[in-house]
Amino acid sequence: MELTLQQIALLLALLSGVRTQRTQPCYAEHELERAAQRKLQHHYPQPAEPAPSAAGGGGACPIDLYAQMLRSSEHNDRSVSPWRYETVSLPDHYPSSYVRAACLCSGCIQINGSKISENFDFNSAALIQNRIFLKRQLCEDGKSYRLVPESVKVEVGCTCKKHFMWRTSSA
Repeated sequence: MELTLQQIALLLALLSGVRTQRTQPCYAEHELERAAQRKLQHHYPQPAEPAPSAAGGGGACPIDLYAQMLRSSEHNDRSVSPWRYETVSLPDHYPSSYVRAACLCSGCIQINGSKISENFDFNSAALIQNRIFLKRQLCEDGKSYRLVPESVKVEVGCTCKKHFMWRTSSA
């Protein structure tokens, strides 16, 4: 029996649909949490989350406090590009929230003898890590949900980068 190109394409489409349903089953709403935890544990392990930073400070570059912060054991306090942690909510995702780093300075902290200042020849820049979350997606029956892996860019810290000024040639 000879198959036409259209028949082969239709067969492949049907097979890929069956495979998708098999790899991403639908769950009743009351089963989602347990299924998500199981999938995250076995297929998408999550890193340990840092504790969100205490409220206050207004998010300003902590130049005045930097000498005291150097004695801290926390990396985000000792960095010349310090950051605070804040919680971000992701409705319809598992986990439903995560902690991200928010840079506190535009420039980077410079120590010159006993003088501490913010140096704008450098930029504070977020360090990005891709993490996998499971997004809750309504199945075709309109009653159950599947858990679809989704990559999310998460800021995990801050670092200094040299600020480059582009020069235009005057010809």
